[in-house]
Amino acid sequence: MRPEDLHVIVLARAVYPLHPVGGLERHVYDLVRHLLKRSVRVTVVTRPPRDGAGELPGDVETGRLEWRFVPYWTFPFAGRRGTTILDRISAYPYFGWRAGRVAADLVRQGGVHVVHGLGASVFGYAWARRRDRLGTVPLIFNPQGLEEFGATDPSRAPLKVIAYRPLQMVVRACASAADRIIATDRSLRPTVLAHLGVPDRRVSVVPNAVDLDACERLAGPDEGRIMRSDLGVGADEAVLLSVARLEQNKGLDVLARALARVAARASTGAHPPRPWRWVLIGDGPDRSRLTRLVGELGLGSRTTMLGRVSDATLHAWYEAATLFVHPTLYEGSSLVTLEAMAHRRPVVATRAGGLPDKVVPGETGWLVSPGDAEALADALAEALALSATDGLAKMGAAGRELVERSFSWDAVTDRLLALYAEVLGQRADPASRG
Repeated sequence: MRPEDLHVIVLARAVYPLHPVGGLERHVYDLVRHLLKRSVRVTVVTRPPRDGAGELPGDVETGRLEWRFVPYWTFPFAGRRGTTILDRISAYPYFGWRAGRVAADLVRQGGVHVVHGLGASVFGYAWARRRDRLGTVPLIFNPQGLEEFGATDPSRAPLKVIAYRPLQMVVRACASAADRIIATDRSLRPTVLAHLGVPDRRVSVVPNAVDLDACERLAGPDEGRIMRSDLGVGADEAVLLSVARLEQNKGLDVLARALARVAARASTGAHPPRPWRWVLIGDGPDRSRLTRLVGELGLGSRTTMLGRVSDATLHAWYEAATLFVHPTLYEGSSLVTLEAMAHRRPVVATRAGGLPDKVVPGETGWLVSPGDAEALADALAEALALSATDGLAKMGAAGRELVERSFSWDAVTDRLLALYAEVLGQRADPASRG
């Protein structure tokens, strides 16, 4: 089937710019935009726009784009939408039930070829497929980061692990009903298989991606120089950039302790002293604790916490950075790492989630074990020693080449359309069912 003949329903609890920007929101926006560029007809099922939401940019061909809005009702004491455990195990699955039923109604009306669901937002459609698989159309299911399965250490927060079990059951039900489950990186495929209990043949690797044209439009070297100048960063000063929601599983406290080790080594002459600045972009519940820790470690004069920033400012800081540092303890695919690599920045990161598919030691950066402050300090010291040579520039260029080859939206849209064609072909062949 030609792309222009396809009608795909995309279900997600949020999409930029109708809702505050985040990894999921940005991914859905880019997914829809690039399907439209291939002339695919798309219906998006999501929650209504927030007050003051931005309009869809003009480069989206709205003639082939339709919306179905499903209210997202946050229950009393559940907190902000999608940001608390109580919300994620109550309001989110209920939204997914209702959104999925909307998709099922659209399928019954005819003219739909594929349903593409992200996370629990497709729960109602998955349930409809359990009852009438042949009367529905194929379901592609992207479970996203699977944080509900692995972002919490059972020894440190046993009640939190127990609390996530209802959401785990919903996500497994979605996976069970799907024709294909997407793993967003090769290194995440075993995680998907382990948590969702589905046959290997139903798991396909389709990476998350970045829009290279958008990255370049947002900022270039000139914007990076302006950022450094505005913050008073010296010409020979290295900028270590981190972008993350400020919460425990992002490992930012581990990075702070690693940086304190780097500073201590330089003061004792163990490594040649080189000025550096840690710039942290993002906000979240751990901000106060992290601010205190930075002060206690004596890093206050070397650390700048910018909070939330605009897309243009974020990408200008990618250009201003010497090195991108992502110390996460748990991760899905990490769009911010791909964005930094798109701006030709080498990366120091942990062996978490899909990061090993992107950060190749010695080629595009350094990888260390999650939570290991000493190993992280070693990698940072090695990177800082290279920053006066062309070593980091070569790594940055290799990272950009990897993104162009495997993680650009042009490449990923090709893979996604091939996956749609595969499941539609199998549906047409009775021998392939089961």
